[in-house]
Parts: sequence; structure tokens; C-alpha cells
Amino acid sequence: MNNLNKSGQSISKPVQILLITTGTFFVGVSIVGIFMPILPTTPFLLISAALYARSSKRFYNWLINNRIFGKFIKDYREGKGIPLRLKIITITLLWITIGCSAVFAVDILWVRIVLVIIAAGVTVHIIRTRPRKKYQL
Repeated sequence: MNNLNKSGQSISKPVQILLITTGTFFVGVSIVGIFMPILPTTPFLLISAALYARSSKRFYNWLINNRIFGKFIKDYREGKGIPLRLKIITITLLWITIGCSAVFAVDILWVRIVLVIIAAGVTVHIIRTRPRKKYQL
């Protein structure tokens, strides 16, 4: 039996299950990203939303209307920024975490370099995101 995704296209049940499972995985990664600055939360939630939109209206609606996660997705889609204080905290925690990982947890030079490159990329992305005056969860 075929199902229709948000755009009205027919998808098979195995593909639907794969998309929902992958979307749920990325929601889990997003939850970890809330507490670990190495993992950005919003991009993984956007991936989850895209996967859910293609596979399950129920999961998609749950995600975008969720009292915690929905705010991240809506703010991103509406082009709202990140408050300056949150930017500073995020970048500081990012570099502390990456720095400690690179110095104490990793012995391989190229992995250390990759960690620094990732931190630099995330930092640039955060800095380029428009600041917002206040933030409410």
C-alpha cells in the first residue's frame, strides 16, 4: 500500500519507515545538540522536518508544533536571529569543548585539525546569523 507525502507523491511503506526512522534519529541528535555545543541543533531539526514532511504528516506536525523544537524551526524559517548573549555563550562553550577534545581526548593530528575546522565553521555560521534582542523557549 502506498502513502502520500506532504507534496502528494506516493511513497512505499519501507521508504516511509526509513524516512521516519532517519528523521527521529536526527531529532535525537538535535536533543544532544541542545546540551553539546559541538552539535548544532537547528540544522538537524530542519533535516528532521524535511524527512517528516516527505513521510508523515503526523510526525511533521508534531515537530513543528512542539513547544521546544518547533520554536527553533519556526525562527529559522522566519529568518529570526539568535540573541547576542546566546551567541557568546554558544561560541564560548563550542571552543572550550572542541579545545578540550582536541588537547585531551584526541591524539591524531588530522582529527584535531578537523575539529578546529568544524568549530571555525560553526563559529562563522553563528556570527553571521542575525542577532536578536531576546530569546524565549
